Amino acid sequence: MEYYIDGNKVLEQMHAQGRHACDVLTAEQGCVNGCKAGYTFYADTEYHKGGVHEDQEGFLVLEGTGMAKFDDEEFAVYPGMMMVAPAGVRHTIRRDPDSVPVKVFWFHSAV
Repeated sequence: MEYYIDGNKVLEQMHAQGRHACDVLTAEQGCVNGCKAGYTFYADTEYHKGGVHEDQEGFLVLEGTGMAKFDDEEFAVYPGMMMVAPAGVRHTIRRDPDSVPVKVFWFHSAV
């Protein structure tokens, strides 16, 4: 088992395939018991419905600026911003109209 993956290659493949989200670290790299990580690109300037999970999800904004909405709380996101959505909290991200897509590295962790 390889306990690593080249995230740069994953990003290149995502761009080539026109994908906006991708799991990166999964059971194939040894992530177990609710652990999972990946990338998502938020290109839309409007919020989508968002996700709600039974576990917690952490985020690190890598590129772009925008807004995040966690339940009813809304706040700015920018490169270097880190946040966590606790279990059961609906969360979504949108980009600013004058920004490149918001690129986020995310991870799930069991509660």
